[in-house]
Amino acid sequence: MTDATPLMKIGEVAERTSLSIRSLRHYDELGLASPSAHSPGGFRLYTEADVERLLTIRRMKPLGFPLDRMREFARAVDRLHADPGDAEATDAVESIRVETAERLRKLRKHLAYAEEFADIVDSVAATGTAGPS
Repeated sequence: MTDATPLMKIGEVAERTSLSIRSLRHYDELGLASPSAHSPGGFRLYTEADVERLLTIRRMKPLGFPLDRMREFARAVDRLHADPGDAEATDAVESIRVETAERLRKLRKHLAYAEEFADIVDSVAATGTAGPS
């Protein structure tokens, strides 16, 4: 990190990532996503790379990934940045890729059910009777 690297305080990062300040502090305590620096007064200071990591975590949340899998993915990505040939990190990313595809499949199925239900609600609201179930 250089002096030219812009640093953001936790409130700005919370706003940019749509994560609560409490979540950001929790992720820091768990070592899942720690800020790159602290101010002389002890305030957490984040870089753009930190924000990107937090956005990745936020994207994993709706898929129901537990924090340990999020951490595993983040560490694998860090390792691949340092060594693109890291076979263990590549395997970890592949495992999460497969799991992501399965979680997406289930989520899409649930979304289809929810959309069918919304159609039923609309039909009942419009006609007072339910269509075929």
